[in-house]
Amino acid sequence: MDMTLEEIEAFVCIAELGGFTEASRRLNRSQPAISRRIRELEQSLGAALFERSGRRVVLTDAGRALLPFAEAALATVRDGERAVRDQARQPGSTLTLSLAIVGTLADSHLVDVLRTFEARFPRASVELRTATSREVSALVRGGEATLGLRYFPDADPRLESIPLGTEQLLVVVPASHPVTAHRLPGLEALRNERWIGFPPERGQPDSFGHLLERELPSGRTGPPITRVDSLTAQKRLVQAGLGIALMPVSSIREELRIGSLRTIEVESLDAALPVVVVRRRRGYQSRPAADFLEVLAEHTPELRG
Repeated sequence: MDMTLEEIEAFVCIAELGGFTEASRRLNRSQPAISRRIRELEQSLGAALFERSGRRVVLTDAGRALLPFAEAALATVRDGERAVRDQARQPGSTLTLSLAIVGTLADSHLVDVLRTFEARFPRASVELRTATSREVSALVRGGEATLGLRYFPDADPRLESIPLGTEQLLVVVPASHPVTAHRLPGLEALRNERWIGFPPERGQPDSFGHLLERELPSGRTGPPITRVDSLTAQKRLVQAGLGIALMPVSSIREELRIGSLRTIEVESLDAALPVVVVRRRRGYQSRPAADFLEVLAEHTPELRG
């Protein structure tokens, strides 16, 4: 029996989100329906695709072997749908750009880009989704988004990463932190602090998690890095005095405004997040995608520094 598009879609969604419940919500289908699709797919292939790991599921060897082909198949179908819709649209009708971005990049910079884009191309609309860097790449790879804005280039050869600039990182501490200086020559005054950071991204030589490990002195004393895969949770932990972190200012503007967090500039620290736009190599690029990249290029100098 051949694989169906619904089975492939369910498989890719579960692999991306790590659970059947999460996939059922994303696909707006009942969990039994999602489970049935995977069971039928496994039966047709003669191999288990997932195994349970605590509350989550992980890919088996067979699942990992299938994933890139399933993503490519989904992306091809979605590209075809977009190409036909664009070709068949009536003159003057709206063209849609599907864009996925890391939530912290949705600040005033991106707002300015979107305003310019919509003003210059009034017949184009934007479908915007926020996600982590890993999820942004997955959305683009699977064809759910045409373009993605994320931190660090993606090492996946199926994706093209176009540099946009960098966001500088500062040490972020709770408002009540005993170190009151706004600027320090080095990290010596913070040597015994607990650091909070992202886990290194799987399969990527560089990520936010790798950056923190590189910037902290090797052989330092004190507690290990606490890994938290949520920027919101990291901010809450820092606010509660349970650690300090490296963060871009764009992610903590509100906390700085109300005074729940403070930043410390460290002279010896040269930490920055490279920002890139990712697109699928040889994927269908609509006219709005090309137009948006043109507007984005005009605004990239604002990211630097």
